[in-house]
Amino acid sequence: MSPKLSNIFFSLTFFEIMLTSFQLKRVSLIRTFLAIELPRALLSKIEEVQGNLRSSQSDVRWVSPGNLHLTLKFFGNIDESKIEPIVKSIDQTVQETPPIFLRAKGMGAFPNLRNPRVIWIGFGEGKEELTSFQRKLEIEFEKIGFPPEDRPFHPHLTLGRVRSGKGKEDLIKGMERYREEEFGEIQVEKVILFKSDLRPSGPIYTALREISLRGLTFKNSHHAG
Repeated sequence: MSPKLSNIFFSLTFFEIMLTSFQLKRVSLIRTFLAIELPRALLSKIEEVQGNLRSSQSDVRWVSPGNLHLTLKFFGNIDESKIEPIVKSIDQTVQETPPIFLRAKGMGAFPNLRNPRVIWIGFGEGKEELTSFQRKLEIEFEKIGFPPEDRPFHPHLTLGRVRSGKGKEDLIKGMERYREEEFGEIQVEKVILFKSDLRPSGPIYTALREISLRGLTFKNSHHAG
């Protein structure tokens, strides 16, 4: 083989190796977030409420109750090698935090109820304890390279996203009936690191690790929602 052909062959081989390495790295990236799983009683109530609001015939993309979680931190697409550092980084924080009692209460919207774009359920009792807990988690995550969100933490459950003004007034009237409603309770005893696979039929969530608030445990799990 001539020197010129040899150089071309070497360049192509090097390019293929780099491309393969890049593709493997892309494949290993997973979309992850830390969240609290919701009890079935609360999910059933949310399904009932969504059904009532649907009667307004408004143009809303409703979130399936089975896909609802109380998100504490969204990490985005990360390398699988980051999973263990994420879990270990909150070891001390979770061991120092007793179970948190939450009461889901009140319905609102972003940016506001008169101009709803995102419909949500908020929290009453336990909100301060949860916010303090989440703030401590953010401090630990920042130490390993995950900066805190620009916006303050606002614990809520997103029920749906408004796509147009169709049926808006009837939707607002329906939402106003739930402004002070109590929807259910959550006894937070663990947080879960989820993997999210986005599919045309909807997201598939898999629990990667479950971490107890009474102490750190590592657990591989196979939950899909």
